[in-house]
Amino acid sequence: MYSLPKKSLLPFTEEHEKFRKEFGEFLDKEIVPHYMEFESNCCVGKETFKKFGEHGYGCMWLDKKYGGQERDLLYSIVYGEELNRRGLNGVLTRLSSDTVAPYIYHHGTEAQKEKYLPKVASGDCCMVICMTEKEHGSDLANIETTAVKEGDHYVVNGGKIYISNGMVADLAIVAVRTDPNAEKPHKGISLLLIPTDTPGFERHLLNKIGLRSQDTSEYIFNNMIVPAENLLGEENRGFYYLMEHLQKERLMGSWNTLGMAEYAFELALERAKERKGAGKLLGSYQHWQYELAKAAVALDQARSYVEHLTMLYMAGENISTQVSIAKYATAELSFKISDMGVQIWGGDGILRDNAIARQFVDTRHYRLMAGTSEVQLGIVAKALGLGK
Repeated sequence: MYSLPKKSLLPFTEEHEKFRKEFGEFLDKEIVPHYMEFESNCCVGKETFKKFGEHGYGCMWLDKKYGGQERDLLYSIVYGEELNRRGLNGVLTRLSSDTVAPYIYHHGTEAQKEKYLPKVASGDCCMVICMTEKEHGSDLANIETTAVKEGDHYVVNGGKIYISNGMVADLAIVAVRTDPNAEKPHKGISLLLIPTDTPGFERHLLNKIGLRSQDTSEYIFNNMIVPAENLLGEENRGFYYLMEHLQKERLMGSWNTLGMAEYAFELALERAKERKGAGKLLGSYQHWQYELAKAAVALDQARSYVEHLTMLYMAGENISTQVSIAKYATAELSFKISDMGVQIWGGDGILRDNAIARQFVDTRHYRLMAGTSEVQLGIVAKALGLGK
């Protein structure tokens, strides 16, 4: 990936690099040959999660007593980089094990941890998180899905949309409104653990322009009976839990979009050195030299910033505003470079079997995921004291 010389401040060790080699070999053998099949099926399938788990790639950060390996954040970064350098954009196994499972680890009861975490680590259980609703988008404070307490259970009604890994999921963490009369809307939200085989649960696959192998779905809840013991953490504290975990989600999302940008750049650079226009290689034209050079500069700056934030996060610093800056910048950059790559490839660049075409439509999604680019800018504006 990415042709300029790279030097990292991140404390990678020989063990991290050994893992990089082993994981890359696993992907080349078990995932890459099947990726276009995943794209055609609009799903990676449950067996893919199982493969990752069997090889020890599920919940690597988790305590060994729950089936994890107690590995640090750098392993997750390597994990993502190796997926990105192969253009495996729709393989979001890490979303279940690295993004959603920590909610149970940090806020669940011991019984919940013992029941679910080993299964997520082994790949026998795929977890998803359900926040977004059709009418409210990124406005989590005003969700309308309700959970009414009746004795020893909740009755859940409503729906969620744009759920990544939605069709293969076995367990959903669902943001619900448990106190409709809360002083402020965000103070009436709770999180429930809901198995996807619960009566009254429906799901439908959404037909997207990109990320075809990742089964984004819509969920509908119709008078579902959910045991009160499935409450995650404290009642009406759900919004705060979501905000707490979004910091890491956006940091890792920045790594993902950075990796996608770097892969798109490699595809564009390679083609500029091969394709001719008017008898000359595209890379010999000053226009494309400057465009590629500007992209390389932007990538170098983005990587330096994301690495800097990672160091701060690992040191325990609060970087909630900074991760919004990184998420915005890398998401926009990945789409911009992918768009340039399509232009350099020309007609071949719009063919679905071409990796640059997939980068173009896939990167477009990330300007929406984990909070739209406008949401990220709004967070930065608020930090500047604007809009009060």
